[in-house]
Amino acid sequence: MTKKQKKMLCRILIAAVLLIVVKLLPAIGLPFPIPWLTANGAGEGTYVLSPWPLYLIPYLIIGWDVLWRAIRNIANGQVFDENFLMALATVGAFGTGEYSEAVFVMLFYQVGELFQDYAVGKSRQSIAALMDIRPDTANLETEGGEIREVDPEDVSVGDVIVVKPGERVPLDGQVLEGSSSLDTAALTGESVPRDVVPGDSVISGCVNQTGLLRVKVTRCCEESTVSKILDLVENASEKKSTSEHFITRFARYYTPCVVIAAVLLFALPSLALALLDSSALPGFLTGTTWQDWLHRALIFLVISCPCALVISVPLSFFGGIGGASRCGILVKGGNYLEALARTETVVFDKTGTLTQGTFTVAAIHPQEPYTEDQLLDFAALAEHWSDHPISLSLKAACKTPLDAGRVTDVEEIAGHGVCATVDGRKVCVGNSRLMERQSVNFLPCELPGTIVHVTIDGFYAGHIVISDLPKADARQAVEALKRSGVKKTVMLTGDTEAVARAVAGELGIDEYHAELLPADKVAWTEKLLAAKSEKGKLAFVGDGINDAPVLTRADIGIAMGALGSDAAIEAADIVLMDDKPSKIATAIRISRKTLRIVHQNIWFALLVKFAVLILGAFGRASMWAAVFADVGVAFLAILNATRALHVDHDEADPKK
Repeated sequence: MTKKQKKMLCRILIAAVLLIVVKLLPAIGLPFPIPWLTANGAGEGTYVLSPWPLYLIPYLIIGWDVLWRAIRNIANGQVFDENFLMALATVGAFGTGEYSEAVFVMLFYQVGELFQDYAVGKSRQSIAALMDIRPDTANLETEGGEIREVDPEDVSVGDVIVVKPGERVPLDGQVLEGSSSLDTAALTGESVPRDVVPGDSVISGCVNQTGLLRVKVTRCCEESTVSKILDLVENASEKKSTSEHFITRFARYYTPCVVIAAVLLFALPSLALALLDSSALPGFLTGTTWQDWLHRALIFLVISCPCALVISVPLSFFGGIGGASRCGILVKGGNYLEALARTETVVFDKTGTLTQGTFTVAAIHPQEPYTEDQLLDFAALAEHWSDHPISLSLKAACKTPLDAGRVTDVEEIAGHGVCATVDGRKVCVGNSRLMERQSVNFLPCELPGTIVHVTIDGFYAGHIVISDLPKADARQAVEALKRSGVKKTVMLTGDTEAVARAVAGELGIDEYHAELLPADKVAWTEKLLAAKSEKGKLAFVGDGINDAPVLTRADIGIAMGALGSDAAIEAADIVLMDDKPSKIATAIRISRKTLRIVHQNIWFALLVKFAVLILGAFGRASMWAAVFADVGVAFLAILNATRALHVDHDEADPKK
């Protein structure tokens, strides 16, 4: 508990004890009258102290802050809030002689406020702990080789920092020296560590687990990944959902209406009792007094407090955003979380989203007398000095170290390939145009991907298939989306028809369109938006860099593989902190759970309040029922709202 909460608890206990004491205290007799404070006693010349001054002591102890806030808000023009309603109701109860009831209502109201404050505080603490990924210090290496502990904001781009085992990486950078495993769970939600070696990039917020790392800083503190993430989470509450806007507007009109209704509930029957003869009174007024109708009006006011809705609905979305961030999913606002729950069409980019985004040797088809290893070895050596992605994939696929001394006379032929002398033999590696240029009969390949043909000494030696392989969880991601109720999955790609057809068939994509330019992707997105239902939403999933126009045009833009990507964070509405498309279904499940909790709170609060309001108007509800309809309902709604923060196994597991 906070210091403020502990003080409130002490006030509650003191007020409760004093209320019991006053309730059990016998009448205090005085030998002399005191104006406003005494009444005639049982005998002549004796006077009894009135109970209201005694009840006023615990009332002021427990309710002085409510009264003060009500007066201050009225002075500032903000009349209709829960402080005004509680003050009016309890002061009115004092006026009708219901002293103990007035104290108890204020006491129970403060108990409810304490529980509400505690529940909200715990939720905020959970999210704060979840996002407590900003290191307070950085170990700066000076020019003299000394290590100095400084604030991360004082470290400049190009400086070298040392990250010890067990410490968080304070700034984005590149490893200069050392190797280690990084725990990225706080950023990605993944428990599997990421291995880094010299030359690899590291991002702030990760925990260094094993080795000592020397890191060259590539981004200042304000531009670091952890700062951008925290900024997203902190500002998410500014973008309210439709439900939140509804509750805000509802409370704005609801409270004045119930105050007017309470005034009419008291005024009209009281006027009728004063002006009409007893024989002409309607049945519901017979046997009642103006004090009875004042009491009913006060009960009406207590019931009308909208705090259950005003607090619980924003808290539900806050919890949903926090629960998503625990899974490595950053949602920029409650409006996007609400829209995600209504997703019926998911459109994917291919490269880097459904596929790994890097070329990989998928197949090797040698011709006799060469083996697969020999063909790959010759091709990789010929491409040894090239930095082309295809060259890099060939070299990466080789099982044995490559000796550059075996390669001479390298000639690059633009748009065709590379020719080189390897071990004294003429090796040419390239596309079909290179084969036609050399008048070599080559064999076609039915496998999708880029076909790299190889000749040795002018004779065809075989070909190697280079392709962008699907991500490990891509198929299960598509299946999980369909189980989640997504009606259509679409893939838009600039790749060839054959490659697109193969990837879509392998992953179970409903529809695909290939050989598209960025403008074509926008045009197809427009068509798909027009085809969806009125209430349905379309989500586009891309890498956040090449697909920025489509990310912006879609109802919901989701950035994949966005770890450290500025463009993704800027363009997308939802950012996945790893490159797993299976997280999309997880995000949808979290959003739908959050919406269910919001609707539960709204309907529960409204139904209970309106039921007790009607009962109170007809004199069938006591102040006890009124307190439950206000504080009790608010407390239950807030407890329900905190469920959005917790993501269970079924929601986090894309296989479910």
